Amino acid sequence: MSIQEGGQGRQVHKFGGSSLADPACYRRVAGLIEQQAGLHPLVVVSAAGKTTNRLLELMDLVAAGDHAAADALSALQGYQQGLIDTLLEGERRQRLSTQLTTDLQQISRLLESRLDAYQRHYVLAHGEVWSARLLAALLEERGTQAAWLDAREFLLAEEAALARVDVAVSGQRLTEQLSRLGEQTVVITGFIAADAQGRTLLLGRNGSDYSATLIGALAGAEATTIWSDVAGVYSADPRQVKAARLLERLSLAEANELARLGAPVLHSRTLQPLLASSQRLSLRCSYDPEGGATHILRKQALVKGARIVTSVEQVALIELKILPQVAYAEAVGEIEALLARHQLSPLTCHQQADRKLLRLAYTPETVSGAFALLQDSQLEGGFTALSERDGYSLVGLVGAGVCDNAEQCHRFYRLLADQPLEFVQTGRDGLSLVALIREVTLEPLLLALHESLFGQVRKVGLVLFGKGNIGGQWLGLFARDKARLEAAHQLQFTLYGVFDSRGGILSEEGLDPVRLLEQFEPQAYEWPALQQQLEQHPFDHLVVLDLTASSELSRRYPEFAQLGAHLITANKFAGAAEAEFYQRVKQSFADRQLCWGYNATVGAGLPVQSSIQMLQQSGEKVQGISGIFSGTLSWLFQQYDGTVPFSTLVERAWQRGLTEPDPREDLSGQDVRRKLLILAREAGFELEPEHISLKGLVPPGLKAVKPEQFMERLSELDDILLDELEEAHAQGKVLRYVARLERNGSARVGLEALDPHHVFANLRPCDNIFAIETDCYRLAPLIIQGPGAGREVTAAAVQADLWQVCLAM
Repeated sequence: MSIQEGGQGRQVHKFGGSSLADPACYRRVAGLIEQQAGLHPLVVVSAAGKTTNRLLELMDLVAAGDHAAADALSALQGYQQGLIDTLLEGERRQRLSTQLTTDLQQISRLLESRLDAYQRHYVLAHGEVWSARLLAALLEERGTQAAWLDAREFLLAEEAALARVDVAVSGQRLTEQLSRLGEQTVVITGFIAADAQGRTLLLGRNGSDYSATLIGALAGAEATTIWSDVAGVYSADPRQVKAARLLERLSLAEANELARLGAPVLHSRTLQPLLASSQRLSLRCSYDPEGGATHILRKQALVKGARIVTSVEQVALIELKILPQVAYAEAVGEIEALLARHQLSPLTCHQQADRKLLRLAYTPETVSGAFALLQDSQLEGGFTALSERDGYSLVGLVGAGVCDNAEQCHRFYRLLADQPLEFVQTGRDGLSLVALIREVTLEPLLLALHESLFGQVRKVGLVLFGKGNIGGQWLGLFARDKARLEAAHQLQFTLYGVFDSRGGILSEEGLDPVRLLEQFEPQAYEWPALQQQLEQHPFDHLVVLDLTASSELSRRYPEFAQLGAHLITANKFAGAAEAEFYQRVKQSFADRQLCWGYNATVGAGLPVQSSIQMLQQSGEKVQGISGIFSGTLSWLFQQYDGTVPFSTLVERAWQRGLTEPDPREDLSGQDVRRKLLILAREAGFELEPEHISLKGLVPPGLKAVKPEQFMERLSELDDILLDELEEAHAQGKVLRYVARLERNGSARVGLEALDPHHVFANLRPCDNIFAIETDCYRLAPLIIQGPGAGREVTAAAVQADLWQVCLAM
């Protein structure tokens, strides 16, 4: 095997025919590819629109001697030429027009004689060639370095019911081709390969999807995204069940079972290369790139039970009888192995050992191949009475552990009671429960099944880290608002776990937040054991709340994302960490379509980050941010006028609980710098912590002493601050501790002398103030002012983030 490991961030993007149906689609796809600038993506394409069907129709008309063939050829040329004329100009338009004319002339000559299978494949391959050639030219015209690559140049395959690709040779050839093409966006034809004689082979139904994941494996790509006209896998076919929900995460085992049962959105062959590589697979909609996605995960499913109602409307049934003298189980095993070797495994099979019968269900596309194979093997296969019947439909439930979910199985059987049922069969590893029925109109049954299984209230588990001031306040707020949250979002909340620095408690039955406020007896937990328990949670969704000030816990954020948990935090460390880790956290949650809510990290309950997001969504670009971000420092400098020593004010604030237990946490300015960094990143500025100039208020000689020694030596701050104050008064100004992000990206935190009438100079005690500048809000910045600290408003901000997470579920 020459499947590479580590694609250095390279990604594969596959676009189907519906994503390339017209010029607007091509432009949309080009825009999506351009967003990958610098990553040198590999782009796999299908034939545009219905081009493959047009080519098939053309060959059939010619074979039948139908005069309509000339019109079909003309329509095909008109469609392809229309794409070229609309999308390209000048030399590129002329070049592709000439190539199209040459291709169609060659096809016409081929059609003058009877085509063999390889020649038919060769004609059909033109659809993918035209797509790849046109998209690469369009990208070049728009300023992206691009080249197109015919997959027959590197994919070596052997003819079979489904062409078998030589992975070792193909991988080596692809490496050579990519080395030749250098750092370009490479557009590759899907669906096709070549044999050792250079003859064209087709990779079968969904062949372009298989091409994409196979190329991803061969190139050692980090991720493969399959773009189509739907956002991914839904809980049912959304065309038939309007209430179907997009599944953001699907285990590889569940995806493979769904594909095996004939779901059109996935094909089992598409998933095979994932097993031999480390690439991630996502399904997205090219028409609505921000409309969600399905991510195929290698981990076991967290939710046990049915997740999808699937169906196949037209199913054929092959029936055979094992000879009396032949061991039934042994013969069935040999038949299944024979079919698997030829990649003709059935959708489902039903064994009746007492009657020595075996029934195999197939789609219309595959039944003839399976029947022919069994017919050829009848003599040595130990069976007889081979027959085929049409007129069936398949309905199934897919999900890890569905067969062990007694409630869902009962509902499934109950709704099938009035249907013309042939048999019910469990799938491999308990991943599916399938019924074969006489062909009926499926939509009413699918609607009833979906409503019965998924119309129920979804369960949400909450895990709280930090039971201190903010955590304790939030527990009380959650106890008060739980019923309102559940009613508003049709969810059922369970307080699954609560932890502090000593340990914690986990309970699937749920913890009482009010009782925890009165009595909390935590058990010691090691992270690996806790992580394993969280992985096995029984809920539809898991939400982690980090209300600590722990940098160590913030380093676990990517692991929470891997668990499939949403995250809400008042902890600033991840948001203000080095850029590499901050981006990794953001990407970890974004890749899995999970929420990371951190509005409580700056301004407590004030709508600071959300205001920045709204400005950006409206087309505004944030040019600068400034203000007073610390309630403690706001109070101190509102009071400090020289009549009372600064050290006395610090001690008063400490006694009133307005500072951290060690006031240096406030006086150092580090907390303010973290907040400015979080806001700067939210506004799109790429800053590291060290890029923000910081002038703290703690003298060097007091930074390393113990907290009690610092409090004893507080007076050492007085002369320093008095000098600053007198200098400000000499200019007719006042002192304030200000954070600033300038338009050029420079940032600083420290004391400033401000005019007494400045908006920052006259605040209520402990207030924060934020001034946000944009092009429209330049002369008069957007001002947000109010209590920016305190457990009540911070807990309220956490609750607001929980509300937003619920909206995203």
